[in-house]
Amino acid sequence: MGEEEDAAARTEKVIRIQRVFINLLDSYSSRNIGKFLSNCVAGASLEEITEEEEEEDETKSGMPEASLAKLKEGTFQIVGTLSTPESLRPDFAVETYSTISREDLLLRLLECDVIIYNITENVQQVEEATWAVSALSEEIVHFEKRKVFILLSTVMTWARSKPLDPDDNEVPFTEEDYRRRKPHPNFLDHINAEKMVLKFGKNFLISLDKYNIHDLEKIIRCISKSTGPGKIQKLPKENASLTKDLTQDCLDHLLVNLRMEALFVKENFNIRWNARTGFVENINNILKEYKQSRGLLPIKICILGPPAVGKSSIAGELSKYYKLHHIKLKDVISEAIAKLESIVAPKDAGEGEEEEEGEEEEEEENVEDAQELLDGIKESMEQNAGRIEDQYIIRFVKEKLKSMPCRNQGYILDGFPKTYDQAKDLFNQDDEEEEEEARGKISPYDKLIIPEFVCALDASDEFLKERVINLPETVVAGTHYSQDRFLRALSNYRDINTEDETVFNYFDEIEIHPIHMDVGKLEDAQNRLAIKQLIKEIGEPRNYGLTDEEKAEEERKAAEECLAREAAEEAERQHNEAVEMAEKLARWEEWNKRLEEVKREERELLEAQSIPLRNYLMTYVMPTLMQGLNECCKVRPEDPIDFLAEYLFKNNPEMQ
Repeated sequence: MGEEEDAAARTEKVIRIQRVFINLLDSYSSRNIGKFLSNCVAGASLEEITEEEEEEDETKSGMPEASLAKLKEGTFQIVGTLSTPESLRPDFAVETYSTISREDLLLRLLECDVIIYNITENVQQVEEATWAVSALSEEIVHFEKRKVFILLSTVMTWARSKPLDPDDNEVPFTEEDYRRRKPHPNFLDHINAEKMVLKFGKNFLISLDKYNIHDLEKIIRCISKSTGPGKIQKLPKENASLTKDLTQDCLDHLLVNLRMEALFVKENFNIRWNARTGFVENINNILKEYKQSRGLLPIKICILGPPAVGKSSIAGELSKYYKLHHIKLKDVISEAIAKLESIVAPKDAGEGEEEEEGEEEEEEENVEDAQELLDGIKESMEQNAGRIEDQYIIRFVKEKLKSMPCRNQGYILDGFPKTYDQAKDLFNQDDEEEEEEARGKISPYDKLIIPEFVCALDASDEFLKERVINLPETVVAGTHYSQDRFLRALSNYRDINTEDETVFNYFDEIEIHPIHMDVGKLEDAQNRLAIKQLIKEIGEPRNYGLTDEEKAEEERKAAEECLAREAAEEAERQHNEAVEMAEKLARWEEWNKRLEEVKREERELLEAQSIPLRNYLMTYVMPTLMQGLNECCKVRPEDPIDFLAEYLFKNNPEMQ
């Protein structure tokens, strides 16, 4: 009996495990669907998992792998395809397939209990989804148990639907109106796929965030305010179509104006809403999830060091590489004072009439507080010989670090704070952080603005003095690099950083250990090696990368550099050839000169050597030879040569 019960329990456990196929698991929506289902227990009701979910989320990160595996018992087994073999396999997937044949893919689909085809992101998947539902329908007689096929389509198959009530555009479409839907011309394949699935199925469901009733303008204004200055620009349709950043698919979706209601889901599904109040009210959580999912995390850097060590030049190059905001103390103070002056300045009549009332209320500043602060700054500057007290500087820098651009993209703080107290006042928690304090999550610093990397640059006094001495006079004039001011600033920096509580001690105390670098030992006047080492320590950029314009500019620069390099190589080649030819001609000319000299010397030598012989011939041979020739002319013998030889032999002076 016990064995039968165990077998029944095992059978029940096997039945509860369901295999789910999802196409293109490396796409955004399919990946998130698979990730969610992989943590859902098959057959469990919403109430059963809701009680444990919050507790599970809090403890999951600290649990060992064995415990995590136990938690996943009974959950859906996710399998699916990948767009390319190089795509990273999701860790929640049991199996993944890429470049698989239709025959093998059908076998994988037949092994699954639920098949989900998502055709919202990839147009090429429409044809595969249509094939899949047709192929499965042909095998339906061989199914051992019920299978579910789900097609995730797009609202664009409703884009051209005529209003249900011509006099009232607020009447929403529901699932019952699916036969009246009219697709956008660019999405005819999608509606054909829907019809194919409905031919073999019976349910048409609309999934809709019922709490998100904001129009597109409110959503875009909310995104702009949460990620930038809060301003938006309205474009006519004609101009929008010429914008490079908007594809035709994006424009098609943005121009849809429909009101829909998911009645079936509302009445039959118990949905847990993570953002019950809608998109606009939950923009902070949405942006947080968006940035985390795409790795768009801000990089916050603080660069410190003595004067003339190269903080600003290094910070400037890093800000370009990482696309961060370069925060200079002088600029922050100037911007803050200019902003206060603009607030207290009298407004012109009619200014801001085009702005909405809600926007005016949000942007309205307290003129009296601004005037009071501005007066305090001017008084501080008068009493301190033009310098501003730390309380104002810290206030301005903190406001800058908390600004939306710095919170979203990150920043590089150049040369500030300089002391322990300044760092503590700048990065400590504000008094208004009551919510975190109530939860017992008090932190010694403000995590929103604290730097992630602290770069501590340094060099010997001799190196820094030599660097300043070698600066051009045009650069030194009017700056703190003049001899007296530089030496005083350097001495002050050394005095501050010999105490027990330095700015670097502050960061060490909160476990943000500075990256120490001796610039003097690198022996690089342009700080290229220092920048390279810091990039290695900080890591790769965490942004979208280059825009199309920046890519075009990079390609243009690369092409220009390539052409310049080729031109330089060609010029060098021609120069080398010219030098080689000149050397060759010079060697040839030298060789000819030497050859002529050798010939002349040979001629002189031969001439010198021939003088005795000529003298002998003139004295002894030529007189006798002339006489023999005369006789030969007189006698005219038959053989003149023999006659002449006989004559010379007979009349040889030596013989006589």
